[in-house]
Amino acid sequence: MTGIISTDGAKRLVLVSGRAHPELAVEVAENLGVELVPTDAYDFANGEIYVRFGESVRGADAFVLQSHGSPINQWIMEQLLMVDALKRASAKTITVVAPFYGYARQDKKHRGREPISARLMADLFLTAGADRLMSVDLHAAQTQGYFDGPVDHLWAQPILVEYVRTRVDLSNVAVVSPDAGRIRVAEQWAAKLGDCPLAFVHKTRDIRAANKAVANRVVGDVEGRTCVIVDDLIDTAGTIAGAVRVVLEAGAKDVIVAATHGVLSDPAAERLQACGAREVIITDTLPIPEERRFPQLTVLSIAPLLARAIREVFDDGSVTSLFDGNA
Repeated sequence: MTGIISTDGAKRLVLVSGRAHPELAVEVAENLGVELVPTDAYDFANGEIYVRFGESVRGADAFVLQSHGSPINQWIMEQLLMVDALKRASAKTITVVAPFYGYARQDKKHRGREPISARLMADLFLTAGADRLMSVDLHAAQTQGYFDGPVDHLWAQPILVEYVRTRVDLSNVAVVSPDAGRIRVAEQWAAKLGDCPLAFVHKTRDIRAANKAVANRVVGDVEGRTCVIVDDLIDTAGTIAGAVRVVLEAGAKDVIVAATHGVLSDPAAERLQACGAREVIITDTLPIPEERRFPQLTVLSIAPLLARAIREVFDDGSVTSLFDGNA
């Protein structure tokens, strides 16, 4: 049967995947040295989803990989159904692996009569039968508390930092947060890049409208430096494109953008290609179709990190050790 058997023969690891990002699933499986569990998944004429696993998962530690890309609600529902199928097939434990966690930006109420959708997501997975959640760079760290069970919050920062170090002059670099809310992350980046200068973009956002923000000015010294703008995700790229503009207007030598999740909703590709950034670096937590790629885009693989974290969980090891004790 498919999977990994523990050295004492007491446990079996199986990896299953939905249809949202099959390329990532195959790469994670290769890094683990396993094959994906054969899975039938298709849509009925009315849009209902059907899933069935092609072999027994009884008594197995199952990891369900699905990144919540577009169409987001379809892929979330498919993952929920896969969790339910695993529970009813008597899997011993079920870990939801969602490299990009859907609805993570709706983690609190800005105004009355709004939902806290990130909490609802956690409740849905718990009800479906999940024992554990694993995700990469949640929009807000407190989202871990919404799930009543273990949550492995992975960081893509080491992967991104390692690459960025090869693309800049470390003696003449500054890290820029695109808004005040990401300063803590920017501080960590600055430390990793040799305690370089730190700046942030003063931004205003209309909470009554989605994807609308205005970058006003840079707070900090960026003149003559290569600036690395860091964020957790890029959706329509309005925030990032505005940040690049004001940083260049403040006298930056050039700009690199680094983010974990490339949502890249229209018109993100056009904005990023025209914004003036020398390079835009993301990971493949979400699939990036050809029509959303552009010459300045670099996509780094997140599969080795996911595979190592899955193996640590299966072996009862330490996920925190993957991040030098800083996660």
